[in-house]
Formats: sequence, C-alpha cells, structure tokens
Amino acid sequence: MIRNADAVPFGYEPPAEQRKGTLIYYDSFEHTTDEELDAAAWQIEILSFAKLVLYPLHEETVRRMTKEPVTANYKREDRLHKWKRERVRSDIVIEGFEGKRKRYTPIDSALRYLTEKYKSPYFLYMTPQTANMFASYSSFEEWIVKLRLLLFAEPREVHPRLEKYRHRWKTVGETKAERNESE
Repeated sequence: MIRNADAVPFGYEPPAEQRKGTLIYYDSFEHTTDEELDAAAWQIEILSFAKLVLYPLHEETVRRMTKEPVTANYKREDRLHKWKRERVRSDIVIEGFEGKRKRYTPIDSALRYLTEKYKSPYFLYMTPQTANMFASYSSFEEWIVKLRLLLFAEPREVHPRLEKYRHRWKTVGETKAERNESE
C-alpha cells in the first residue's frame, strides 16, 4: 500500500460538516404524489439533512397496519426510482429492505435496521395517520426518545401518547405553491 504524505498548516482543523442526520420517509407510497415527494426532498434542504431515505413498506406490512389493499412493492419502488432519476439527486436513497424480506416487517425492526445503517440524528417523516398508528404501538415510547417525527399535517385526532410527546414532533407540510411564495 502506497502512503502519500500530506502537509497541512499547523492548527488545521477540517471544516465542520454542514449537513447532519437522516430524514426517513416511512410510508407505503401508494397514494403519494410527486409534489409530496418534492416537499420531502425540500425538507432536507431546509433542515440540512445529509440523506433522505425513502422507505416503501411491503404490501404485507401495509395490510397489517391499515387493512388496505396496495399495489405490489416492486411497482411502488419503480415509481420512486423514476422520480429520483428525474431529480438527479445523490442525497436521496430508496431503501429496499422490505422488498428483500418479502414479508411483514414490524416498525421496530425497520427502525433498528435504519438506525444501524444511517447516521444520526434521525427524523421520521410520515403522515398523521401513520404517526397515530406508530403512537399506538407499545414500543413508541422507546423510539420517540431516539428520533423525532416530522408530520405532513396536524392530525385531526391526536393519540394520547403522541400528545404526551408533542415536544418530539412538528408539522412541516407545505405545498409547492407555498414554497414558491416564500422564495
């Protein structure tokens, strides 16, 4: 192995990393529009995240969580890959963990996998309905202290646990028209 000596001035410290953390978009992406995906991508700019991880849920996971029928996982993933190619962004990752497992994956297992793979701090971007479901799980209190929630909109009805940890989540939903107005 060849080693090259690099000279740096005395007292040199590498510049501090500007972007930190991971924004995890946890959703089925069944009814998600391109505008909603753009809004999530815009959040990584506003909040200076290093990565946006799109985590599409397997159809078995969606059926157990919501009892709604969804299209095949590979079709939803293909749509996300198409959207990403159109944006040409290197800071967006489409996580295929559930597609590889091909079965129901509890949110605990998914979050454990994501927190081991990506760097902290962690923010979970989700719909108000998914946030209420997440709050209803027994492991919610264990996870809410390790990550923060970003919700599209204010939930109509807030789960009691979600209300208890209101300081750990905020609403960030904004449309493209509202964004253009602010610029």
